[in-house]
Amino acid sequence: MPPQSVPPSSAASSLAGTAARQRHGANRPANTAFKQQRLKAWQPILTPKFVLPAYFAVGCLFIPLGIGLYLASDKVTEIVFDYTQCSQNGALSYPVTNSSYSGTSKNCTVNFNIDSDMAGPVYFYYRLTNFYQNHRRYVKSYDSNQLANKLGLGSPSSNCDPLSTPSQVSDLTTTYPWISSSSAVSSGAQIYPCGLIANSYFSDVISDLTQLTSSGAKTSTTVQFSASGIAWPGDSTKFVKSSLPSLVTGNLTTTVFPPPQWVKAFPGADFSKGYTTANFPDVGANERFQVWMRPAGLPNFRKIWGVYSGAIAAGPYQVVITDNFDVASFGGTKSIVISTASILGGKNPFLGVAYIVVGALCWVLGILFLIRQMFRP
Repeated sequence: MPPQSVPPSSAASSLAGTAARQRHGANRPANTAFKQQRLKAWQPILTPKFVLPAYFAVGCLFIPLGIGLYLASDKVTEIVFDYTQCSQNGALSYPVTNSSYSGTSKNCTVNFNIDSDMAGPVYFYYRLTNFYQNHRRYVKSYDSNQLANKLGLGSPSSNCDPLSTPSQVSDLTTTYPWISSSSAVSSGAQIYPCGLIANSYFSDVISDLTQLTSSGAKTSTTVQFSASGIAWPGDSTKFVKSSLPSLVTGNLTTTVFPPPQWVKAFPGADFSKGYTTANFPDVGANERFQVWMRPAGLPNFRKIWGVYSGAIAAGPYQVVITDNFDVASFGGTKSIVISTASILGGKNPFLGVAYIVVGALCWVLGILFLIRQMFRP
């Protein structure tokens, strides 16, 4: 029988099918246990013999650990008092024994008790409530190049808007009284440091502690809290002393402007006439400013003011606070916190209580399941 020829259309279809199978095979994973998902697997079967010991083991582990954490937190000595109402001559709660306010100097003088000795190091914090530093626009409102002295006379980042340049400030001549009109502002003028975070910098000035006698008279004993070493070590490269005063060839007061809030919030620095070479801020040396520039994640937070390496004896003390920082505008409060620390940080019993509760719950469930297994296996 003579051979039959294959129609061209059939041959083309066959070749196309072969090519398609080859392409499909090229994408196929190798025939191995790993790539074909044939690895051996282990799936626990939750039998009473496995579950009951697990409950009791977790309970035995968590309860002692929780007790240890709680005791460590309980050893922390902490003094907290709210001084928000001091400027209104309002009564302050314990441990404050007496307070007074001077409207002329804006000084709030607070006498308070430390009930027990505080072993060093002792940390001094200020605490704010209802202050949302975690707002997205607020968090990004700074110029890292400007703070690191890499910007020079250039324009600050748009992240600082609406506080990048003085032209963005409403009521320019009222905010900056040394400027007669907008035409007096030099070309290329900038706000230093720019942005919302720097503008809202905590401006209360807190004195060192002075020990009092039992009758309330001052003694010569003072507790001096140092601001050295309170910022994160990595911040030393992010905050560098600015060279702007030496770069400006014209008038410094019309070229570099302080943040609007600083003019009134820092009377001690005397920004009422603008920057000079004497009062120009050194952000590289001001660690309290560096601490403020790290936004808090929650609306109620504390930031460190200073640290004292020695111990503080129990007794009456006095602190004088220059009340510059306005919390009434955002419905917040401000407090002083003086605290020691444990290996876990400050006073926080929650973690220890949480471990104890979880461990106790595991024991209760383990006992209940054991009783059920004994009567209804």
